[in-house]
Amino acid sequence: MQYLMAIDAGTGSVRAVIFDSNGNQIAVAQQEWTHLTVAGVANSMTFDTDKNWELTRKCISQSLENAKLKGSDILAVSATSMREGIVLYDKEGEALWAVANVDARADKEVKELKETYQGIEEEFYQQSGQTFALGALPRILWLKHNEPTLYDKVASISMIGDWILAKLSGVIATDPSNGGTTGIYDLQKRDWVASMAQKVGIKADIFPPSLETGTLMGRVTSEASLQTGLSTQTKVVMGGGDVQLGAAGLGVVKEGQVAILGGSFWQQVVNIKSSVKPPKDMGIRVNPHVIAGLSQAEGITFFSGLIMRWFRDAFCELEKRDATQRGIDTYTLLEEKAKDVPVGSHGILPIFSDSMNYGKWYHASPSFINLSLDAKVCNKASMFRSLEENACIVSMINLEKIKAFTALEIDEIVFAGGASKGELWCQILSDVTGCTIKIPKVKEATALGTAMSASVGAGLYPTIDSASLAWVKWDKTYTPNNQNHTLYQKIKTQWQEVYSTQLGLVDKGLTTSMWMAPGV
Repeated sequence: MQYLMAIDAGTGSVRAVIFDSNGNQIAVAQQEWTHLTVAGVANSMTFDTDKNWELTRKCISQSLENAKLKGSDILAVSATSMREGIVLYDKEGEALWAVANVDARADKEVKELKETYQGIEEEFYQQSGQTFALGALPRILWLKHNEPTLYDKVASISMIGDWILAKLSGVIATDPSNGGTTGIYDLQKRDWVASMAQKVGIKADIFPPSLETGTLMGRVTSEASLQTGLSTQTKVVMGGGDVQLGAAGLGVVKEGQVAILGGSFWQQVVNIKSSVKPPKDMGIRVNPHVIAGLSQAEGITFFSGLIMRWFRDAFCELEKRDATQRGIDTYTLLEEKAKDVPVGSHGILPIFSDSMNYGKWYHASPSFINLSLDAKVCNKASMFRSLEENACIVSMINLEKIKAFTALEIDEIVFAGGASKGELWCQILSDVTGCTIKIPKVKEATALGTAMSASVGAGLYPTIDSASLAWVKWDKTYTPNNQNHTLYQKIKTQWQEVYSTQLGLVDKGLTTSMWMAPGV
């Protein structure tokens, strides 16, 4: 049996996951990491490359030990990472400076770019599908302004997953799906656009090769072999962005296929041709997919999973205790109670994440609207259900925005992540969207997609979509209740009007936004 390793560098941790050549997970090792706040630099989240390489190295070694395998048993390794996290290197290929995806220090630079170069964000967005809020240009400009000596040494750039592959192979490169989230990219050509950097006064000669996901980069170096336990014969293969590889791990590899990833944030992704232009209103993000010739239109719902955790921990101590006694998950118990609450949760409207407005992205103050003093109808069960309904409604709005500029019809959605474990939530998503909902057997989709990348580079499969076809299996299917779907359409319209009013209170300074993008 041959084995593949997937390294997943997420926001809060790094994992090394080993799969066999049939796509079965064999072992995993994980290390949590934290990002550094720089003294005096508001909203900074520095990625500590020295410390985090040690954690990554330990994960690789530990996963081999857990699987009872030798380094020579690993045919190929690939990596994925949180998107938007960037690493800058000197001319010797050593990491100089890195930030995590959540780094928001460049607030002034975002405003400066918009004010100094009128219309440039809209111009770049039409080519890259990205705005400045999460992009690399403002962050590099921040470094130029605040650390000029360090900036002068910058010779190359990559994403965090690429940095892991560079540590293993000695080759600095990126792929379209991850590198495209810098915003210095062309969606159709699937390559860097150095002139974007040049136009705003940033070095234009720092962009490494852009390799398609699944491309063989080389083999593990002698130094990396000693550090990790991998063999110098282990192939190192270009990976990609976590959401896009996660989509591949869910079988979402053809034009028109749709997935909703229900984690701490919810992402709604729709596969479209690379030639499709982003919408004029900049309402939706567009990223290159890991499949050549395809992009992904992406909506994002903020904090859906985190809001559920907050609700559970803030209000549900009794349910947590009862669930422990019964040996079940607290969310399972809450769903049992919520299933008897009628559609619409007795009129309760949660105000948390807005639908996506990528060009001017901010949210209202967190709240529940339209509560009742009748404890029989306004209680934990109805509030819990309202949160499940709301996450699905915001997802539907984002999908409708994508349908508006792609002209695609959506009738089937793959649903994965922690939220897909909830049977009630799955059925609500089907009822709200009016779509068939498919639940995959393998929930670790991102790691599986990364292993698919490794399998292609190793020559086990010719393409990622062929690996996906072979490996992805299905667990459950949910079909919509059309009567409920009609009711949710009315609730959606009501919620949009109420949310707009709540945003107005933020605009007046009367309430505090749940989250606001840099430069807004």
